[in-house]
Amino acid sequence: MNITENVIVGLTYELKVSKEEDEIESVPFSVEVRDEEDPFYFLFGKSGLPEKFEEELKGKAKGDTFDFVIPVNEAYGEASEEMIMEFPKSQFSEDQGFEPGMLEVGNFLPLVDDNGYQMQAKVLKDLGENVLLDFNHPLVGFDLHFDGEVFEVREATEEELSQGVLPEED
Repeated sequence: MNITENVIVGLTYELKVSKEEDEIESVPFSVEVRDEEDPFYFLFGKSGLPEKFEEELKGKAKGDTFDFVIPVNEAYGEASEEMIMEFPKSQFSEDQGFEPGMLEVGNFLPLVDDNGYQMQAKVLKDLGENVLLDFNHPLVGFDLHFDGEVFEVREATEEELSQGVLPEED
């Protein structure tokens, strides 16, 4: 079976990132490895990943390998200043599920917006009563280097198709 719309795809891969600064490309460094113990699964056509990612995989079958680069402009783009916001620390209380220490600079906060959409924000700076958060995607500003193998390709279930995502595992 080949990768097409509405099939479940399982991948093993290593993701490396690089960044161009002053017209010099940095050496790619590894940020994620998904192996046979923990493959990455998604519903093809509804992954929410950069479009170029799915384009590179379309038509491949179980056992096929891949090695491609998604340039920053086709990945998550450049950082947006509008995605950096200041919030009162009082919004992140233990009553709301936040533990002491979660607001330390460099940490990623798991958040949910008003529509129930899960997101994360990186703590950039402690401003005393407030905290400066960055809502840009963690891979913004990077070229993405994928090197891996198609681990599994299968028909999506009716439940997976109706939800548009893989059901949560228990």
